[in-house]
Formats: sequence, C-alpha cells, structure tokens
Amino acid sequence: MNAHNFIDKNKKITVTINGKTCHSTFGKTILQIARENDIYIPTMCYLTKVLPIGSCRMCMVKVDGVDGFILSCQEKATDGAVIYTQTDTLYKERQNIMKLYGVNHPLECGVCDKSGECDLQNKTTEFDIKEQNFTARDQARPVENWGHVSYDPSLCIMCEKCVRVSTEITGDEALQVKFGGYSSSIINVKKEKNYASLGEAAAVCPVGALVSTNFKYTSNAWELDKIPSSCPHCGGGCQMYYEVKRDKIYRVTNNYEFTSMCGAARFGFDYANQGVAKDAKAFEAAVKAFENAGSILFSSMISNEEAFILQKLKEKHGCKLISHEARAYQKFMQSYSRISGKNLYNGTLKALSESKGIIVLGSKINDDAPIVKYHINMASKWHRARVAYLHPIEDTEIKNIVTQFIKYEAGSEEGVAALLAEVLLQEAELPESIRSFLNDLDIGNLSAECNVGEEELFALKQSLSKKSGFSLVVGADLYAHPRAAHIAKIIALFEKYADFNVLCIPPAGNAMGVSLICELDDTIEGPTVGYNVLADFTLSALGGGDLDMPAMNQQEGTLTTFDKRVVPMHVALPYGGYVLNDIANALGLKAAYTIDYTKELPQSKGFKGIEFDRLPDSFDLVGNENRGYLLQSTEIKTDEMLEEVLDIEEFDGAVVYCCNAAEQFSPFTAKCDLLDNKTALWGSQQFAMVAKLQEGDRISFTIDGVCFSRMFKIDTSMKGTIALNPTFDMGLSSALLSSYRFSRLEFERVGRS
Repeated sequence: MNAHNFIDKNKKITVTINGKTCHSTFGKTILQIARENDIYIPTMCYLTKVLPIGSCRMCMVKVDGVDGFILSCQEKATDGAVIYTQTDTLYKERQNIMKLYGVNHPLECGVCDKSGECDLQNKTTEFDIKEQNFTARDQARPVENWGHVSYDPSLCIMCEKCVRVSTEITGDEALQVKFGGYSSSIINVKKEKNYASLGEAAAVCPVGALVSTNFKYTSNAWELDKIPSSCPHCGGGCQMYYEVKRDKIYRVTNNYEFTSMCGAARFGFDYANQGVAKDAKAFEAAVKAFENAGSILFSSMISNEEAFILQKLKEKHGCKLISHEARAYQKFMQSYSRISGKNLYNGTLKALSESKGIIVLGSKINDDAPIVKYHINMASKWHRARVAYLHPIEDTEIKNIVTQFIKYEAGSEEGVAALLAEVLLQEAELPESIRSFLNDLDIGNLSAECNVGEEELFALKQSLSKKSGFSLVVGADLYAHPRAAHIAKIIALFEKYADFNVLCIPPAGNAMGVSLICELDDTIEGPTVGYNVLADFTLSALGGGDLDMPAMNQQEGTLTTFDKRVVPMHVALPYGGYVLNDIANALGLKAAYTIDYTKELPQSKGFKGIEFDRLPDSFDLVGNENRGYLLQSTEIKTDEMLEEVLDIEEFDGAVVYCCNAAEQFSPFTAKCDLLDNKTALWGSQQFAMVAKLQEGDRISFTIDGVCFSRMFKIDTSMKGTIALNPTFDMGLSSALLSSYRFSRLEFERVGRS
C-alpha cells in the first residue's frame, strides 16, 4: 500500500465545534465527530450506513481559515480545526435550500403517507418556510407501481438515498437516477422483478415518494404504536418495529439509519394465530399428551425461552427432543468446536462487510440469509472484495457481486472443503497431523469427482493472494450432509490456522438458540407431540392443530442471532389462548411468565443471567448496537484428528433442491397468483428434458415422509438438472425434513394445470 494512501485510524485528533472541544480519531468526517459529541448538523440526503451522497448541501459548515462553506458529510476533520455549524449565514443558505426543495412538491401533507414522519415537513418547519418564492412549470408525473413499493415522482426530492441503498446495501441494483433537471426522477431498471428488497429503499426515503404499496392510504403515521422487536424469520434477528393499530399490524419498519431488513422481515408479518380462546378440554388433552410423550417434535421457529421449557420437560419426564434442522446444526458445530476450541464460530457480520476476500460454500445465500448477502454486497461495493461463490446452482441474483463462480457436483461438499483447505492453507503453520492430511489428499481425483478444475482453485488462490481480511461463509447445505461432521472439522481449520472470519449460518428460525439450549436427539420414539409441526398431537402457532399456540409476533422472549447476539422480542398482537408455559406449569414447572426463564438460559453455553426486562433494545447516537447482549464463547476440548475424504454419492438424473426463495412474500397474490407460482417446482429446460416434464405438469413426490404437490414451471435463467423446491407453503411441516437438501426426484404425475 502506498504511504500517501495510508490512513492511521488510531491517530487521535482534537477539533473545536461551536466552542466545544471534541476528541476523535483521524479519518472521520466533521459530521461523524459532531454526532459523536451530540452536536446537531441538519441533513437531508445523508444516511449513516452508506457512503456520503453530498446532494443536499444542508450539512455545510464554516471552518476557520477556509473560504466559503464545506460539506461536513464528506470532509475529513483535521487536527486543530475550529468549526461552526450554526451561523446566521448558514441558516439563510439552508433556508434557501429548503425553498428550492419545495418547488413542484405538493403541500397536501394531510393525504401523504409520510406526513408526521417526513424530513421535508420537519425541515420546512425548522427553517421557518412560510411562503414559496420559486416556481416551476407543473409536469405530468404518474405514480408507478413497482410491486411491493410504489413511486410518486412528484414527491421525489432526488436525495438519492434509495439508489445508494439499492446499490450499496441490498445489491439488487434496481434503482438508478434519470437525470433531466426538473424532470429528473428515480427509475426502476428491473421492473420485471418484484423485489421485496425495495422495501429497504422505501424505508430510507425522507418524503412520501417511495412507500409500501399495501400501506398506502391505510393509516396516518401518528396513529400507529411502534413496538420494538426482532425478526424471527431467517436467524438474523434483525431490529424491527411492528407498527400496530387496533390489534392489527399495518407495517414493519426499522431504525433505517443504521440497520437493514430483508423482504421477509418487512413484508412477511401477517401470520398471527388470531381468534383463539382458551379451550379447557384441549388444554387437558395437550397436558396429557406431553406427559405421555416419548418424543417432542418441534420447529426451530421458537424463542429461546420456549426451547428452555422443552429442555426442562425433557429433564423432568425423559422424553426425546426432535428438531431436525437444529440437531444437524448442533452436531456440525460440535465437530467444528473440536478443531476451533470454541463453542461458537468467530465470524461477525461487521467483519464480513469489511472483508477483502469472501468465499461462500454450501448456501444459496441470497435466499437462505439475505442479510448475510447484504453484508457481502457491502464488502464488494466498499472494499472491492473478491467474492467466490461455490454451489451446484448458479444464482443470477448475485452475479453482480460474485467475481468467481465455482460449480461443483451435488453431494461433493466434503471434497470441495478439502480442496479449499489444500489450496488456501498450504502456507499456514499447521500441526503435523493436519499437514499430513492435506499432503495425502489426491487432488486430481478430488477435482474430477467434485467437477472443480484445478485451474479454478489456482485462480481463486491468486485472487486472494494480494489481499487481507478474509471471510468464509458456510450454510445449510452442509449441516445435513452425510459427512457433515468431517466437513465441519475442515471448515474450522480456516478459523484456527488461517484467521478467516468464519460464519456458519444457522438454518431458518432460532436454530442457533435451540442448538445451544436443548439436548437434541436423532430418532423419534414412542407417542409423539408436535410443537408447531405435524405429529400425533400438534400444538400449532399457525392454527389448525390440536391446541393453538401464539405465533412469534404474539410473544415476549428472546432469539439468538447468527451474529451471536441474544435479542428481545415483544408482543405485537394479543393472544387469547394457552401458551407452552401453561402446559409446563401443569407438568410441574413453576414460572408465572415465559420470560421468567430468560435469566435461566444456560450460562455454560454463553448466555448471561439477565432478566428479560433488563435487556437493552436500542442503538447509541452513532449506531452501535445495544440490543440484548453478545453470547460469551466457551472453551471446548480439541481433537484435531481428520479422516479420509470419502467418494461422493453420485446424483444422476433429475435432482431437487429444497430452498425457500427470498422473494416468497408478496401482497399481490390475488391479482397475479404469485404465491402458486412461487411454490411451483422450478427447473431449467434441460431439467425438463431429463425429467420428461412439460411446463404445467402437476406432480407429487415425497422427501423424508413429507409429500409435496407441485406444478412444474420452467425458469429460463436456470441451467442444469437441479430444480428448486420451495417449502414455505408447507407451513412448519418443512421442519420434518431431516436429510441433505439435494435429493433425486422420483415423482408421480397427477395432472396438468
């Protein structure tokens, strides 16, 4: 790195702002230092989580010794600078800027969805704009419906926040600026895609130009109660607010200045189990079923406290606890720990977003964990990170950030992990046993079996060789693999001996929390109680079970995120029925409320004995997260013995891959029947030929005892002989799936649609 490009982020500087002495570090902007010291500088286009935009000029300040004004959002502070943020001249300049913003912007705030939380509205009042001195000819600017989000160009002030979020955060790159003076507007260059991720762009819009289509004209912002909570969908536990009126969730928002949400969090909130009353007979039957149960089968879509209750019931009554996805993850991390020496992986999302080189293995990451994909995109956009994506299926949705796609054969993940270790760890200081394992690998044979060329691996090594700060992201394809335990040990080598930032992304829901809290079993025995899944006796949070349970937006409790943070959830909607804690109390446990167990979560696994009501749920002035607490990693006895890499099981012919689509949540199903389309079996033209299927054929097939009925549809963007089988329409019965995510397709035709 050239000396003149080096920035010493530890160098201390002192500046004076409005007479106040402010201490900070070199490289920070004037605006950042002002915010750190609780000094207000007005902005319209600035957004903390993206690079400075510099389009509004509201943040200009006066610096002694500098002619004119400078933009505080872009200018790095220098040691000894004397800065003024509020002067009469600055006030008049900002006032004129606000007058210009009002040109062609309708003032009928009473019918605008942003009224009451509009930056333009607030700044107009702040700078005492009582009349409009500038005018421009009105133009016809029709409202555009982009699916989840609608755009009104007549309200747009061209701050470009939405474009920056679309580019730098979500990575869909759907929005661009169409320049043309007063005719300038934001255009959606991917109108054919109904991106739920555009909800993130709408969230940062300071006016009413971008709004949720379903929310439009339904409520005023000030009528809604904001209930802080955490998203329960993918395991990210993202910060969110349920905005509620008269026991109905109208929308979900977030602290958009610092945090982001995927489409599932923002639009997939309407799943509460409503209209439930206490049924004494059903409750008595549920208590008896639990008392006599040999096994409790449950989904990981539960809180930490519910998982703890199930563990206590196991200890008291000796039943088995079955949660297939969480058990697979639990075993994977147990093997991982025998190499790393820690019960948790070392990776964080922040480190991922700052990486210069990223490898993704065993996850269709855009669909499995969109928030992780967002952080990969940040690394790509901010640090020009090299991103290697290894998977049997190419994903066109992340082609814009992937610098190298390596396609391997389904089932060959153990061989691929070994090849990566052999290529990338040769220069690391390794114990003799590990060095011997790598040296004994038959690279030529592994390369042929995995269908990964040695030249591809060499290119990967070369792309990373001149960089520092690496991340390795692995996902759900690995956890139920027949060789998952050995794969975990190989992956752990990257953390222990190559200082990689490793993230082992848990399956959906609270799988990490469940895997840490519960002693899970592999096989089902005796009478079975299903908690939120199909079983002999079912407790269902979606309704239709033997006894209803509250959904995740109807409970207090905590979740464990894949950033290893324990975060709180709060009740958004009322629930009138019994809860798991009621059943547990009838079986001999004693707790007035489910959240009484928050302080009892196992400290041996990294939890802290903190009461639920004492958990913080906020961010500080500069965006540092203060929600809940971080898990404490614990020491694990190591065992560095590695095994021989076995030959892979070949997947000939047509293959299905179980993975939910990131864009599965749509409020427009009545109009265009998107839900049925998205729950189809999606395959390429090549897959259709191999499987002898035509578009519109309806087929049925079974995986792990779960029967799927699907209409086959062709996706022209797909290649190869692997079809995508989403499972979200199966309710929580998808939690019954216990096997590797790829499987051969054996089906029966049941008609045509």
